[in-house]
Amino acid sequence: MTLTLYNSLTRQKEIFQTLLPGQAKLYCCGVTVYDYCHLGHARTCLVWDVARRYLQWLGYGVEYIQNFTDIDDKILNRARAEGSSMEAVSEKFIAAYFEDMERLHIGKADAYPRATHALNGIKRLVAELEQKGVAYAAGGDVYYAVRKFPGYGKLSGRKLEDLQAGASGRVQETEEAKKQDAFDFALWKGAKPGEPAWGSPWGEGRPGWHIECSAMVRDRLGETIDIHMGGADLIFPHHENEIAQSEAATGKPLANYWLHNGMVMVDGEKMSKSLGNFTTIRELLDRGVDPMAVRLFILQTHYRKPIDFTQEAIEAATNGWQTLKESLLFGYEYGDRLGWQVPHLLPGATVQKSLGNDYTQEFAQAVNEDLNFTGGLVVLFELAKELRRDRNLMLHEGKTATSPEKLEEMWQTLVNLAQVLGFAVAATDLEPTAPESEQDTLSDVMIELAISQRQAARKAKNFAESDRIRQELQSQGIVIIDSPDGSTRWHRI
Repeated sequence: MTLTLYNSLTRQKEIFQTLLPGQAKLYCCGVTVYDYCHLGHARTCLVWDVARRYLQWLGYGVEYIQNFTDIDDKILNRARAEGSSMEAVSEKFIAAYFEDMERLHIGKADAYPRATHALNGIKRLVAELEQKGVAYAAGGDVYYAVRKFPGYGKLSGRKLEDLQAGASGRVQETEEAKKQDAFDFALWKGAKPGEPAWGSPWGEGRPGWHIECSAMVRDRLGETIDIHMGGADLIFPHHENEIAQSEAATGKPLANYWLHNGMVMVDGEKMSKSLGNFTTIRELLDRGVDPMAVRLFILQTHYRKPIDFTQEAIEAATNGWQTLKESLLFGYEYGDRLGWQVPHLLPGATVQKSLGNDYTQEFAQAVNEDLNFTGGLVVLFELAKELRRDRNLMLHEGKTATSPEKLEEMWQTLVNLAQVLGFAVAATDLEPTAPESEQDTLSDVMIELAISQRQAARKAKNFAESDRIRQELQSQGIVIIDSPDGSTRWHRI
């Protein structure tokens, strides 16, 4: 079975082949940090995290970079409104970003470069473009001469004669008079009173939006990468301009595959802050919606298609997650009784290659068709249906219709495939199934699962969560002891 991807650049599905055998370099355009993330951001970050997980499951070594735009007019406007600074606003919402992504169990990228940390690379790239004659300085600004790049428009399919003047992105009206051509866009912006600025060969100023990603891709991953990813709203002008900048400088393709996810829609319009129709991730989760239900809501639609956000859709996803959750808990509830070796299913757990059975092959066959995670979900629900049947028999009759060996294989397959899609159960999801007199006693498996989650929280330096788990265990009469070598022992009081 071969992985195929829909390449936005060629507008067709292509067999995935990496630059280096067994290694994949991925770059995802991240958020501009001036507000809390909404569900549109959640879809982008979640889909490409799952794509990374799937490539790892296939056996690729993946280097995954996602940036933060921390220099932008929107950030400056927020800072002015709050009587704050660009740095303070950026730090606040970068911290909020990580909080929101952790709640959704979205794995961290290998690095998160920021525009403010990439200024040397940005200025070097602008200078190269100027030396090659595709950029020019004008009144403290530097602009990219769009007409000097013959391939401009190849990603979006747009032609210059069909574009409106001034459609180059985040520009100010005062810039238009400095341009040689209305389609040119800013690489470097001269300093303005009261705004942060950095020294450069063209005077004090700050970078344009598009040049930031071109520089960060090259600095972190090289001149050509395997996959460049992001929301479909970035195809033009942002990704089109990235291609123009990078390829004019290096003479090489910026990325061999361009992948774009569809938008989250509300009443037929894209969810966005500018339209005021957005729901933030934390608002939704603070209402009690399970993070895994949000994950299911996003993955049950193919990544390239738009997805409609409605209360009914969230409720349906919540019901669907309940089905998966009960089946994922089966091994923790009954594995000891059935004589299994029970693994831990934790948020952010390392994805392992699954057993080579029909379910795994069916999953791979579905997802290999342009990352069809929706088709992969069908396989998870097939497994969940079978396991739920035996779970009900075990609960009510104390026995199963399927052999313990077959059930263990099915459950471990479900656990593994759930990890690929990022689904996870928590220790708090486990409900005691012992006789009523023993229902307040945690099983050894439940304790081990909670301790593993605490260790993961400590590794991520989430000490508040680590302390919460310790206190929860102590309230159940469990004392945990951390050893100097990093291991943890426990005993009952």
